[in-house]
Amino acid sequence: MAVGKVILDLLFPARCPVCDGIIDRIGENVCRKCRDKIIYIKEPYCMKCGKQLKRDEQEYCTDCKRTHHYYIQGTALYDYGSMADSIFRFKYAGRTEYAKFFGEELYREKKNWLSAIRPDALVPVPAHPSRKRKRGYNQAELLARELSKCSGIPINTQLICRVRKTKPLKNLSRAERQNNLKKAFKIRRNDVKLNTIVIIDDIYTTGSTIDAMAKAMQEAGIASIYFITLAIGRGI
Repeated sequence: MAVGKVILDLLFPARCPVCDGIIDRIGENVCRKCRDKIIYIKEPYCMKCGKQLKRDEQEYCTDCKRTHHYYIQGTALYDYGSMADSIFRFKYAGRTEYAKFFGEELYREKKNWLSAIRPDALVPVPAHPSRKRKRGYNQAELLARELSKCSGIPINTQLICRVRKTKPLKNLSRAERQNNLKKAFKIRRNDVKLNTIVIIDDIYTTGSTIDAMAKAMQEAGIASIYFITLAIGRGI
């Protein structure tokens, strides 16, 4: 490790993205005790949305069996329950420095998946301008930028915008989410004629946001739409 990096770590110690405490070993990006607390999504998982499943013989979660999705396939990095506090701080408490750790983790775990898809661009879920001004950043865009740095896949923030300020989705039913997101997104420009894109977001719950974006993209002529999220709930 470079001497300069050691000195910076001593003067400005990094915080663990899991517990938010000072990292207990110089040069690491997460506490040793916290590394074991992270639960990654592993097989078996839903072949459509990527939710963790309980049985090897399952191919799809109950939700994907009964719901039409506009995307081809999605994947997620973490089980939401194990990283909920971390993602909350990243999203609402200004812990933008977590983005580097998350981006590197996404690339390490999903680079083979990305190589198989060969996307033209990474497209973060856009925040409504008023919400981005209030928060100061869009967490999905920060994730996409870090993943782009690691993978070399370009990021595109000009393709689609959010034109409706939607209600927070966490307390809404599926039907309410879908109604809330109607005409929320608008294609702004597709000058480069993208064919395959990966939508980037922090959390996948029912897929309503991803579907609303994917539908608008399909109508604009984008044929192959996938997604990656930082975390996802468990399937049944």
